[in-house]
Amino acid sequence: MKFALISDIHANLEALEAVLRDIATQHVDSINCLGDIIGYGSDPLPCLELVKEHCDVILMGNHEHAALGHLDQEHLNPVAKVSLAWTQEQLNDRAFSIIAECGMDAVIGNSRFVHASPYKPSEWHYILAAAEADIAFRSFTEHICFVGHTHLPMIFVEVENGTHRRKVGHDFEPDEESRYIVNIGSVGQPRDNDPRSCYVIYDMDTMEVRYRRVEYDIQRTQKKMQQAQLPTMLIDRLMAGR
Repeated sequence: MKFALISDIHANLEALEAVLRDIATQHVDSINCLGDIIGYGSDPLPCLELVKEHCDVILMGNHEHAALGHLDQEHLNPVAKVSLAWTQEQLNDRAFSIIAECGMDAVIGNSRFVHASPYKPSEWHYILAAAEADIAFRSFTEHICFVGHTHLPMIFVEVENGTHRRKVGHDFEPDEESRYIVNIGSVGQPRDNDPRSCYVIYDMDTMEVRYRRVEYDIQRTQKKMQQAQLPTMLIDRLMAGR
């Protein structure tokens, strides 16, 4: 079975549409979304509808959690607070219903899917360093765990002696003797200095992991965000990919 894995769309409709067009050329069996469909961008409703239409698994991200009122806003920076307030005003009852149906994680075969970390998924821990990866590896038993949240394509490898290695996201075929945490990057707000959308194709039969980068109309997205009077920092960062 071949999956397309997407995450961190952040209400960027142009990016999501471009990624879905690319996925249509990849002959996948299923599309799974690892969360943060909304937040930051100007099109939360259309993005929720597209994800609902195309994805078989839809996970809760911290921005969905916040929109439901389940996240302490004291932990949000001023820009995130402005974005959250604007996003909540746009959501209708159907949108809240879609969000409320999202799960915290999913397991398919020997693979786990979660937005932030398999360690206490509802606490939204980041996996950026070896110490954080160590905690995460001790929190799941599957061969490979796919995550989003940091917007950075990244791979952590746990080899037989328990050593953890970190690598930049790249195409690879996992070793049977090792375990992996794979960050699939961001569709709508990449932060690895590459403004193109990022997602992953995962073939469960061959164990192959492939990263895909997709160009989209960033200027159109930025114009819509400006019209919505969203924070300038969120608009400018799209072109820089950070």
